[in-house]
Amino acid sequence: LRDNRIELVRASWHELSISVSDVSLSDEGQYTCSLFTMPVKTSKAFLTVLGVPEKPQITGFTSPVMEGERMQLTCKTSGSKPAADIRWFKNDKEVKDVKYLKEEDANRKTFTVSSTLDFLADRNDDGAVVSCRVDHESLNSTPQIAMQVLEIHYTPLVKIISSNSWPEEGQTIILTCESKGKPVPEPVLWTKDGGELPDPERMVVNGRVLSISFLNKTDNGTYRCEAKNPIGRNSTEYVLIVHDVFNTLLPTTVIPSLTTATVTTTVALTASTTTSAAATSIR
Repeated sequence: LRDNRIELVRASWHELSISVSDVSLSDEGQYTCSLFTMPVKTSKAFLTVLGVPEKPQITGFTSPVMEGERMQLTCKTSGSKPAADIRWFKNDKEVKDVKYLKEEDANRKTFTVSSTLDFLADRNDDGAVVSCRVDHESLNSTPQIAMQVLEIHYTPLVKIISSNSWPEEGQTIILTCESKGKPVPEPVLWTKDGGELPDPERMVVNGRVLSISFLNKTDNGTYRCEAKNPIGRNSTEYVLIVHDVFNTLLPTTVIPSLTTATVTTTVALTASTTTSAAATSIR
């Protein structure tokens, strides 16, 4: 053996040791140790050199991706011997339904392996971390990992939250329009029964909040909240019914009492005179 990378470590009548630095694939093969006796004695060993896979790379992602579009992410690594194993994960949960491809490199000793993850973009995947993990015996149980954060754009999701489940006349109700989308939706639009809010003095819009004070029966109707972003628009409705003020009768207490009444009677008196009587009697 004549190579600057090979060094004689120990030499005695009982042992001959060498070291090989910066090992390459060309170092693989059969090594022979000979003892020059009569006859010559030899011992042979086959050295296997592992090809360490290169750091993987994820391709195929273009940001942003619209909801509903098909995504194909490919993870590739070269130089492994034997062929490395590739596994996919989404937020630390392994994805099983993937395609695996193994190709022999030009040196005909190592392999390039690739795996493709194919799925439809969903709003729930926005912000998810997709990782490609390469396992190989040369990595000493420390896999190589490539990661990609997904960015999914989607139309707004709209919901109305009411501050009062039983609005009555004279009260105030606050309707909050919650909208979630990417990009973030523009300021929301409030309407009533398909038109503008009829009483701006009592119906005040502040951002996503609609406040209606001094409720009355004319406020009954359907209130719509609409949110939009560059991807699209969405809306939801709330039906307002103003109820009569609920009166609670207070209990009455009957207090017995003794009452004295004074009655006055007026009587008309008539004086009657007769010829046979000399006097007039009045009763």
